[in-house]
Amino acid sequence: MSPANPAAPQIALEALADAAADFARASRSPATLRAYEADWRQFSTWCVTHELQSLPAEPATVVLHVTELANRCRPSTISRRLAAISVVHQRHDLPSPTAHTAVRTVASGIRRTLGTAPKQAAPLLIGDVRRIAARLPDDLRGRRDRALLLVGFCGALRRSELTALDLADLQRRPEGFVAHLRRTKTDQEGQGRDVALPFGASSDTCPVTAIDQWVEAAAIDSGPLFRSIDRHGRLGDRLTGQSVTTVLRTRATQAGVSDPARFSGHSLRSGFATSAAASGATEASIAAQTGHRSMEVLRRYVRHGTVFTGSAAGQLGL
Repeated sequence: MSPANPAAPQIALEALADAAADFARASRSPATLRAYEADWRQFSTWCVTHELQSLPAEPATVVLHVTELANRCRPSTISRRLAAISVVHQRHDLPSPTAHTAVRTVASGIRRTLGTAPKQAAPLLIGDVRRIAARLPDDLRGRRDRALLLVGFCGALRRSELTALDLADLQRRPEGFVAHLRRTKTDQEGQGRDVALPFGASSDTCPVTAIDQWVEAAAIDSGPLFRSIDRHGRLGDRLTGQSVTTVLRTRATQAGVSDPARFSGHSLRSGFATSAAASGATEASIAAQTGHRSMEVLRRYVRHGTVFTGSAAGQLGL
């Protein structure tokens, strides 16, 4: 009988520790982790430049840092920088200087002084969608862009949700397609949710027809739904979120939509909510499609779409 390996328990514990570290990293999205890493590097560099200690950092150091940031950054960026500093200190089992009263007071003052309203992309409204769709060419790239535009708009999808779609995520029903979103911004644990993509009244703006035409033209039988296309018409990798913005701005320019630079990938989602509200859809029905958990966030779009509905100014008889 061979003797027990005394190193085996230690190896097993090390494997568990590695797995625990992987789970800890998975508690935040890769994009958030990358942002925190970049924020920490900038804070560390700033500390070196001013001959200050970054780890552990003194509350006074953080106060000076965020005060300097207030001259050139939005409050949301400063809040993320503070979160990054806190996370790094926690990783090293050090008390976070961001919890100090002085830091919290200055951060609050910055928010009150600069305001916290987020910079939002302009919504792509239903009229814009029809105008762009009517001018898309009936070639491979045009079919892809039509499907991208209509699925993103009708599904009220974030650009990350749109580009993450695989052909297998689409289930055909008599009413259209059901798109299964495997993971969303507000569903980091991967429970997923289903979004309806119903038949449209016109073939030019029907998301179901657009998907069928794109899939047939591209001969896609599995894998990513939306892919890059090279100059020879060959399919490439899955589209990125930035690609959605590029496609939207390019097609808006070609369609003669004013100021296309104001659009981003988020314009499809916000445009759906705004257009639906203007058409009289209830908040509940809009939220069911968009997946909004915060009704206050959703109401930003609802207010924009219904600003003239029942307006007292319109009843003055001017």
